[in-house]
Amino acid sequence: MRIGLIGTGRIGAFHAGVLARHPEVESLVVADADATRAAQVGGAIGATAAPTVDALLDHALDAVVIASATAAHAELIARAAGAGLPAFCEKPIALDVPGTLAALRAVETAGTELQLGFMRRFDAGYVAAREAVRAGRLGRLHTVRAATSDPAPPPAAYLPLSGGLFRDCLVHDFDILRWVTGREVVEVYATGSAAGPAMFREAGDVDTAAAVLTLDDGTLATATATRCNGAGYDVRMELAGEQDQITVGLDDRTPLTSVEATGPGAPVKPWPGFLERFAPAYEAELDAFVRMVRGGSANPCDGREALEALRVAEACERSRREHRPVALSEIPSAP
Repeated sequence: MRIGLIGTGRIGAFHAGVLARHPEVESLVVADADATRAAQVGGAIGATAAPTVDALLDHALDAVVIASATAAHAELIARAAGAGLPAFCEKPIALDVPGTLAALRAVETAGTELQLGFMRRFDAGYVAAREAVRAGRLGRLHTVRAATSDPAPPPAAYLPLSGGLFRDCLVHDFDILRWVTGREVVEVYATGSAAGPAMFREAGDVDTAAAVLTLDDGTLATATATRCNGAGYDVRMELAGEQDQITVGLDDRTPLTSVEATGPGAPVKPWPGFLERFAPAYEAELDAFVRMVRGGSANPCDGREALEALRVAEACERSRREHRPVALSEIPSAP
């Protein structure tokens, strides 16, 4: 199998290494807006570096992996579809619903496959939580708490391009909430704070956010995020039911210190970032993509799943700005 990878930044370089090691991938072609960076990444792993995306698509590819800047995702998805190629794309498809729908229409028209990079679906802890909920181990689920905390803010130049904290960061929590519980969000009430670094206020964004989400069966969920968690990278989910409660993301590297006399102390080696925390999940999602391209499995996370997570993020951003509850029915799900 020959795969083309577009985008050789931090996550793209990681994906390139995973694909280069995959036993089903005979050859890898990489490209980037920075041709020098693409050549460096390709040279380090024995991949071919194409000078442009056009040149990459001229190779006899079996599939495309898109890890470029977010603003280019929708166009590259459409180009891959137009070339008849199945594509894997890092989230999001686009930063708004119209752009997302346009890309999905291109895929549907071409009859190709699009898998989205929501890697938490491939994390062992979240998989176990989903199985516990679906098996009824917790009884009636009444409360879910999700949290994502980055250890340090991203570069200031990234913020205006990110779509904001709800679309860029919490969208992972919204997707995994739907996937683990099997329920849909029907209403949100969200707020945010930009009391931290001035660059967030200048970008019209927030550095910390919280949302209360009502699911279609009455379950209540909270989702919080911050860009300023100096203790380390912290991603967790708690699920509480009438019979039991469980948590994901609590281990000896969770950057959380108990103040109880018999509680756990500070971790010796807290998680420093998302690549370290979710490395096995990133590898598993690309393996699933390769197997799908080979025809050995179904698409584990298609574009419609990304659309639904984005609709929740859009509703939260509207709620934050307008200071009111927002029903998901207010956010379009079709043209």
